[in-house]
Amino acid sequence: MTRKPKTMIVAGVMSGTSADGIDVALARIAPGPKLKLLSHSEFAFPKAVREAILRAAAGEMKVAELSQLNWRLGEIYADCIAKASESAGLKPALVGLHGQTIYHQASPEKFAGKPVRATWQIGEPAVVAERLRIPVVSDFRPADLAAGGQGAPLVPMLDFCQFRWKTRNRVLLNLGGIANMTAIPAGATLSDVIAFDSGPANMLIDSLMQREFGKPFDRGGKVAAKGWVLEDAVANLMRSEYFQRPAPKSCGREQFGEDFATLLREACPDARAEDVVATATALTVRSIYDAYARIVWPHLGLKAPLAKGTDLIVSGGGVRNDFLMAKLRGAFEQLGVKVMVAEQPQAKEAVAFALLAWLSFHGLPGNVPAATGASRAVVLGKITC
Repeated sequence: MTRKPKTMIVAGVMSGTSADGIDVALARIAPGPKLKLLSHSEFAFPKAVREAILRAAAGEMKVAELSQLNWRLGEIYADCIAKASESAGLKPALVGLHGQTIYHQASPEKFAGKPVRATWQIGEPAVVAERLRIPVVSDFRPADLAAGGQGAPLVPMLDFCQFRWKTRNRVLLNLGGIANMTAIPAGATLSDVIAFDSGPANMLIDSLMQREFGKPFDRGGKVAAKGWVLEDAVANLMRSEYFQRPAPKSCGREQFGEDFATLLREACPDARAEDVVATATALTVRSIYDAYARIVWPHLGLKAPLAKGTDLIVSGGGVRNDFLMAKLRGAFEQLGVKVMVAEQPQAKEAVAFALLAWLSFHGLPGNVPAATGASRAVVLGKITC
């Protein structure tokens, strides 16, 4: 179903693979599309809810508990949107609800006699629609997956709309639980855009901080700054199969969750806890740099050989990790790449799902096939009224 595009205030809601909380962005979106971020709010998950999400992602929940968590998250999302709207003095007309990913398998695996790919984001949209009495677009990834894509990353549509430039290459790096990159050559059309998940970011660091120090994350990168990077461990872990794959590709806890954290710890058997966190942080930087060198740089050279330069624009919770950001700047600035932090870096993914909801509501495609590997552009998500 298509509707004539109109200007709307849309609430975009994102809770990522780190499972640390919820971002709610309220944006005004007009035909074009043109976007203006009006407000951004952050809400932490209650401890018991975060623990439940992590158990679900680890496959440690019964079906009844998964159903209960789905409905509990619906209530939490509705509360957060209501609070963010009241605080901003705004009334959204539409919600874009990403939901909480508890499983993402972009490559086929045999199940019940047939190869199957799957993705699952929970958080009951009917609860949100009923509580707020406005339409909710949710479950964005399956349509792209069904069309042969990875179901991720989906942020490139926002990146293209907001950041493309005539004379400079733009590379958008999001440091959430997973690190993902969007490469937009100078003067690009949508078909020139590539994007992919490069590997772990906050997820791996957070897991090791919890194991080694009993803390949820490395605030400001202060723990990593006290440690030594074990370069041999980084080099060995970089041989992991995921890092060698070409784009498009996507990943999650299935690749870089607790099992990978154990692998990294075993690669540093006699190291201090600070060294382990420093090594995990360095691995994040190395995997991003390697992906840029192997995948992004050749693409930019092919599509925009006369570009006047390249900007690396960083967003996501990882921008608060000073040690991580310093290592990134040191790696990329030696290539002449200008590293900068996006405005409102925490809001980006939430804004992206506000945009995708607006597109879906009007019957417009939201995926970027060149980024996800889908066979065609498709309308994403399901609308609950």
